[in-house]
Amino acid sequence: MATLGTIESPLDKLAPAASGYLGSKEGAGLFLLLDNLIKFTIVIAGIYAFWNIILAGYGFLSSPEAKDVAKAWSRIYQSMYGLLIVAGSFVLAAIFGYIIFGDATALLIPKIYGPTP
Repeated sequence: MATLGTIESPLDKLAPAASGYLGSKEGAGLFLLLDNLIKFTIVIAGIYAFWNIILAGYGFLSSPEAKDVAKAWSRIYQSMYGLLIVAGSFVLAAIFGYIIFGDATALLIPKIYGPTP
């Protein structure tokens, strides 16, 4: 039977990135997946807020009634509050990580210690 080649573990290629999370390659894929999902969610939240502000600005400029202007301002404020919550979550995670674990990145970049082979 002819061999076509060898199969390399994808974790070998992730070793430099994974070492920041766990110090080893074991289980690093889960943290990388969660990290990417959180980053994706934050980007989507930013794009949604940007789109909401654009639409609210258009509604603000094109509406002749005071009621519609108030709705546009409300939409702008809600988008800004959402961005504030997203950004504030990182600050709170850093503060709680520093208070509880003595390291500001403890909750942002978790490290799991386990038995070594």
